[in-house]
Amino acid sequence: MDNDIAEPDPSRQRNGVVEGLYGEFTDSLNAKVRYSVSLTESALTIQKISSSPGQDEVVFHLADCLGCLAYKVEDEADVGAFFTAYFYPFKRRWISTGMARQKVEQCFRVALVQDPLTNLQEAERWARAIREASIRQIPRRHDVKYYELRRPCRVMVLVNPQSGRGQALQLFSGQIEPMLTEASVPYTLVITEHQNHARDLVRETDLSQWDALVILSGDGLLFEVLNGLLEREDWEEAIQTPLGILPGGSGNALAASVHHYTKSPPAWGKELLLSCGFLLCKGLVTRLDLVSVHLASSQRIFSFLSLAWGFVADVDIESEKYRLVGPMRFLVGTLMRLASLKVYQGRLAYLPAPPFTPQNSSLCSSLPCGPNSSPNQNSRHNHITNSNHSTNSNHNTAHNSSNIAITTMRTEPQPVNQKGPPDSLLADLEQPVPDHWTVVNEEDFVLVLAMFQSHLAEDLFAAPGAAADDGFIHLLYVRAGISRLALLTLFMAMEKGGHLAIGCPHLVYERVKAFRLEPLSPEGAITVDGEMVEYGPVQAQAHEGIARLISG
Repeated sequence: MDNDIAEPDPSRQRNGVVEGLYGEFTDSLNAKVRYSVSLTESALTIQKISSSPGQDEVVFHLADCLGCLAYKVEDEADVGAFFTAYFYPFKRRWISTGMARQKVEQCFRVALVQDPLTNLQEAERWARAIREASIRQIPRRHDVKYYELRRPCRVMVLVNPQSGRGQALQLFSGQIEPMLTEASVPYTLVITEHQNHARDLVRETDLSQWDALVILSGDGLLFEVLNGLLEREDWEEAIQTPLGILPGGSGNALAASVHHYTKSPPAWGKELLLSCGFLLCKGLVTRLDLVSVHLASSQRIFSFLSLAWGFVADVDIESEKYRLVGPMRFLVGTLMRLASLKVYQGRLAYLPAPPFTPQNSSLCSSLPCGPNSSPNQNSRHNHITNSNHSTNSNHNTAHNSSNIAITTMRTEPQPVNQKGPPDSLLADLEQPVPDHWTVVNEEDFVLVLAMFQSHLAEDLFAAPGAAADDGFIHLLYVRAGISRLALLTLFMAMEKGGHLAIGCPHLVYERVKAFRLEPLSPEGAITVDGEMVEYGPVQAQAHEGIARLISG
């Protein structure tokens, strides 16, 4: 309990301004219990009047306050009015260890006079003061540039009712809708009805009606929304529409990343949903990197999360059948794929990122930026060439051991995207990579994973050094020769982000600006943000901070 906040002297002014506000109110359920309530710039302090000085004093920090509402009950005989403040402080979990945000309501009855209108006006004065003070106390990280959503913020909430275990609508009505009401955030709910519904909607809708687009689903629905925005004629303006993510799927990787960026204790399931809902209602906006991905068919799509080939893509696709078990589907899929571990043949090259300096950090970048300007591409090129690396392995290669050929796209074909920022770091897929790129000698891989955020799933901390707007692609690959036990150990360590520190000789991590992957094995899968795309050569480039993300 915080006892450092001095209580205003009630003799100076009751129910008035005393370096904030001070008032005496009764309990909302028991009129015999009275409280002294004081509001400062940073906290709401409550104490029972009958208590000894300094006893039973409770301090609620306004940084944890979501909102405050004033209201009058329907009982005409009751002249009193009420105001309720909604706090979400970090508290110890009831069962497991650690801390998580938990909802706490503080409700008071205002009955200063016999005039109901006067009492309601006083309740509204307190509610307004608490709301305004809590806005000024929004938690901010010192190394991140922010701007705030307008208030009241007009939000479109898109919900995929089929995502995860099919409980997204229940999660909205049971947890998110009350939080939006508490924070006085008006919203319009849109329930998606088919694949690419959200993509088509945001491509055609009048975005001036909305201050933010919020997705309650897995990561796939946000993939649709981002690509729909970048297919608009006004894509440069549209892509700066703030986007919010609420976990309602199986993976929930971006939601886990957003929570991680706040430096809060780890959270999963409904605790993660509550955390992201809290950040949404607080309304801070940061920049978000996007990565343009070129496929063999000349189609260009945009990604915010990851590109995977090999083991990770196999697990993602094959675990679809276990969707009803929620996030556990990935554990089940991992164990199944370990039993029939495969090696893929391919070529990999990348453009290394410059050494990290404070000048490259998000603190030094202004928030309202357009597409990045990139260095001119060098006109000299190298082919991705074969090396003398031995292809002998204890594992079967994908082209002779796979029982199922994965070569079709999961998503419906979309028109070639000629809009969006230019990719000045990339040559055509038919041309060799530039000569200043690094070409990986190995051609036998268990997996290649390009991460654009910190988390690959709620419990897979794949890129510990990643940030939402660092401008980098975090490239990991595992070379052939790794044992099943070593690979399992690697993924177990990834749960807490420790996989890069265990000294696995088969794991390589690089921070890059662009990369190219050319699969040589005739059968396999490539996923982008968890969605399967066409199998074949692929290349990608990072675009720093061109989108906007509701975060903390």
